[in-house]
Amino acid sequence: MMTLAPRALTGSFPPLVTPFRNGSVDYESYARLVDHQIANGTHGIVVNGTTSEPTSLTLDERNRLVKTAVEVAAGRIPIVAQTGSQSHAETVALTEFANGAGVDAIMVLTPFFIRAPQRGVVAYFEDIAGRTELPVLMYHIPGRSAFKVELETLVRIAEARENFVGIKHAVDDHNFVTQMLARLGPDFRVFVGLEEFTFPMMALGALGTMNAVANVAPRQVADLCEQTLAGNMAAARRLHFELFEIMTAVFWDTNPIPMKYMMKRMGLLSANEHRLPLLPATRDLEQRLDALLARTGLVR
Repeated sequence: MMTLAPRALTGSFPPLVTPFRNGSVDYESYARLVDHQIANGTHGIVVNGTTSEPTSLTLDERNRLVKTAVEVAAGRIPIVAQTGSQSHAETVALTEFANGAGVDAIMVLTPFFIRAPQRGVVAYFEDIAGRTELPVLMYHIPGRSAFKVELETLVRIAEARENFVGIKHAVDDHNFVTQMLARLGPDFRVFVGLEEFTFPMMALGALGTMNAVANVAPRQVADLCEQTLAGNMAAARRLHFELFEIMTAVFWDTNPIPMKYMMKRMGLLSANEHRLPLLPATRDLEQRLDALLARTGLVR
């Protein structure tokens, strides 16, 4: 595995939402969100993660979001482009664009819907990682992709491609975190992909989180990561409980429906728009989220 600087690809890397206005991607608002994250201590940004609604975007829109993030960040924090798509050809095209656009790392969603065999996913990641010299991570989210990776699959990819350096692990499986770190070593970049497990999985040795809640609470999620990485477990545990209800709210409806509503209420988005088949929050959900925002002090 390639050697990364000790703090490279560690900490809070929120998957930013994609703002829409009158049905089109609002790139100006997206640029402001990137600046907002940087101003609030975020360690890096994920472009075109699940929270970004990538399956509702065209390839050109996904590429333009990558270009916007790179240009706005201007080297202040690293940018990770999620380039997985429904076909190998689209994943290649997105990866090659991101590689040329100046991102700092590539993350690739496992093939979805097709129910690929483990050996097929090994070949898939060998191929994609072989097209770039950048660090490559797997996006492992079986609840959406219907693919659950096995430990030996990760080992085979890591043996074949030294730039395969980590995984976003969006599964309630702490034992697998231990298995990955025991087999692939403590420098293997495990990012927590389910919000409420950020602290417990980082306590096991995960080195960061890709947490949708950082769209509304970037400073607190960054602080949680920093305290955990520094071994300040009492402070990290306190932040975990302060953030816990907000983290569970991500799944009060399909992500990013709750996030976008809260961001609109906080003044971070000018419009609360989605693309079909997603729809804005129902009135009942709005009331529930309003109460949460008031309790947590995110809206006063």
